Amino acid sequence: MFVFARAAAYATLFIGLLLVFLPGRILSSTGVVQPSAIGAPQLTGMLLGASGAALALTCILTFVFVGRGTPAPFDPPRRLVVRGPYRLVRNPMYLGAGLALAGAAAFYQSLPLLGYAGLFLLISHLFVVLYEEPALRRTFEGDYESYCKRVGRWWPKS
Repeated sequence: MFVFARAAAYATLFIGLLLVFLPGRILSSTGVVQPSAIGAPQLTGMLLGASGAALALTCILTFVFVGRGTPAPFDPPRRLVVRGPYRLVRNPMYLGAGLALAGAAAFYQSLPLLGYAGLFLLISHLFVVLYEEPALRRTFEGDYESYCKRVGRWWPKS
């Protein structure tokens, strides 16, 4: 249960800063306000945002209950997580967060917020390649190599 509490705390800080606070600052600094009516862009944005949030939440719970750890780099899972969304792609949590940001950009029809979503995904990619993958190779050795051969980094392998 303590792992779940840690994961909830870290996820709240991550989500609060990168997916709520910073996007809110971008919207307010660019003068974007809440739409007066709900149209197709808002419905699309809500669908994308909810899908991304559900994916990210599923990843967090999978880390807790399967990996016995958290999404935080300083408190990672103790076991290699290859179940749930991780059986399809190696980094679904980042994809979920990016999808949630893209959904907010669609909802508000905000190009600066869409740019932030792209920047988030670029920084996530660099973090994955430069830090996470080498750390996982050291920690899980051959198991991680086998996993990489079966599962794509960002797209499912056919």
